[in-house]
Amino acid sequence: MTRSLLLGVLAVALSADACWADEPANPEKLWVFVGTYTNAKSKGIYRLELDLATGKLTDLQLAAESPSPSFLAIHPTGKYLYAVGEGGAKSGSVSAFALDRKTGQLKFLNRQSSVGAGPCHIVVDKVGKNALVANYSGGSAAVLPIQADGNLAESASFQQHKGSSVNKGRQEAPHAHSINLDKDNRFAFVADLGLDKVLVYRFDADGHKITPNEPTAATVAPGAGPRHFAFHPNGKYAYVINEMDMTVTAFDYDATSGVLKNRQTITTLPVGVKDTKGMSTAEVVVHPSGKFLYGSNRGHNTIAVFSIDPSGDLKAVGHQGYKIKTPRNFAIEPTGRYLLVANQDGNSICVFAINQASGELTPVGEPVEAPMPVCIRFLAK
Repeated sequence: MTRSLLLGVLAVALSADACWADEPANPEKLWVFVGTYTNAKSKGIYRLELDLATGKLTDLQLAAESPSPSFLAIHPTGKYLYAVGEGGAKSGSVSAFALDRKTGQLKFLNRQSSVGAGPCHIVVDKVGKNALVANYSGGSAAVLPIQADGNLAESASFQQHKGSSVNKGRQEAPHAHSINLDKDNRFAFVADLGLDKVLVYRFDADGHKITPNEPTAATVAPGAGPRHFAFHPNGKYAYVINEMDMTVTAFDYDATSGVLKNRQTITTLPVGVKDTKGMSTAEVVVHPSGKFLYGSNRGHNTIAVFSIDPSGDLKAVGHQGYKIKTPRNFAIEPTGRYLLVANQDGNSICVFAINQASGELTPVGEPVEAPMPVCIRFLAK
């Protein structure tokens, strides 16, 4: 890809990805921030550098010490980074960091309660006024206002989920597993594994508030266990990956009403796989072009590849498993050329080149060492 073409791609990415709000001085390189589970090997949030010309991932450095900063979100200005901390029997935490774009280092600002146990996912809204958090163990969602200096205020809005579903071992109570916003910043979507629902909330960025929509949720098959959620770039379709039954459900989306309507459910596994003991899905991501969707299979240790037709339906393309071990989160950098996989139990990150015609994945070199990686986020240098 020539530099002029790359700049053109980045111009499109600027309007689609808040983390690219400031035009980068060197658009051919990205910071890669990695959230981890802290243990004997990991001490917090790490950063690496991705070369967009080659796909080479290098220079692992500790960006900030923090207790189990599993999932991360970057502010639209690129000046701040936010991380959930999953510890705490009654409540986890959310930490704010100032981000030095030149060095990739993080400076701790402050920490607030997530108002629920086991915070597992976080996003920052499109205008940078709020951090929205999903609490897995607590089965709830909270909104924390972001102040002018990047610090977090105490939670201004909280929604406690109620109920259960058919699997009494995993779905005895609500388990909010992710929270996402539509591109208009008007609705928030919380995939709740314990309820077999994607709950829908009206979102008021200025008022720092989420309130139940009507209807309040979209449902998936009993025992499916919805986990993570992704929108198509056109805003007309959305997808949830179901952790427990190894499927992806596609929805039509009405941006005016915030309503999701089921249209298709498809397996994430190859044809013929029947014994799924020890398997679960994790992440789902739509390619920036809108042509492909990817999902991670833990246990099976693969990334499932799907094509997306003009109606929003999915068709299986294949699976990539080269040196993948417990693929947790994975992410596609904004130009759409590379997909990076966080191998939680492999203590590494795999880089794959994306075939722009078929969506198929090809390994780029060997996995790069990274301790207990959970989440990957990009920022232009």
